[in-house]
Amino acid sequence: MKRLIALGFPVLLAAWPLHHALARDDGRYANSPLKAWFDSLKSGRGPCCSDADGLAVSDPDWDMQGTHYRVHLDGEWIVVPDDAVITEPNRSGRTMVWPIKGSLGTSIRCFMPGNLS
Repeated sequence: MKRLIALGFPVLLAAWPLHHALARDDGRYANSPLKAWFDSLKSGRGPCCSDADGLAVSDPDWDMQGTHYRVHLDGEWIVVPDDAVITEPNRSGRTMVWPIKGSLGTSIRCFMPGNLS
């Protein structure tokens, strides 16, 4: 029985990220006129996914530090790598960030600046 449990646990662990990834697009933006555009966004770090995966960032939570953008997430300022910045025009008008949280902290996959007020 212990061996069966020991063999089943890694399978459950392997399946968890897949289930978690499938749960991201819950369909709430299916009829948005910008859905296809959001789905096509990518930075030098890869596809950004979609609006459902990104976070809108308010003006007080992003700025420029020298020549780099930075965002305030989970109580800390994170410098946005140059290759994570989306350079095409922002059709939504909102500042968006696509963070990746891992064992080494939060990194930025994509960042799309809006207009600082």
